[in-house]
Amino acid sequence: QVQLVESGGGLAQPGGSLRLSCTGPSAIFHLYQLAWYRQAPGSQRELVAGTTRNGSANYLDSVAGRFVISRDNPGKTLSLQMNNLKPEDTAVYYCKATWSVHEFWGQGTQVTVSS
Repeated sequence: QVQLVESGGGLAQPGGSLRLSCTGPSAIFHLYQLAWYRQAPGSQRELVAGTTRNGSANYLDSVAGRFVISRDNPGKTLSLQMNNLKPEDTAVYYCKATWSVHEFWGQGTQVTVSS
């Protein structure tokens, strides 16, 4: 059983910043595409940002320019730097690893943006 563990969620004010991290086995970081998803109450889970094995990235339009995804393969860490947070960024954030037909999810970390 592959275990991905997220951390770094919490409460932030509008305009503030948070940094999420996801750790897991080294094989995940050397083989898998990695991504951050989020799910707000009453909404479907959506892709926030993804990164390939070589580090190229893509973003949800509403977070582009505010969020930065990065991966440290030797350090076995996937990060999401979230700046200029907005109330609509409030959600549970999940990291996901994908390789071929294999996919693994973390347990999620709550991000709440409120004044």
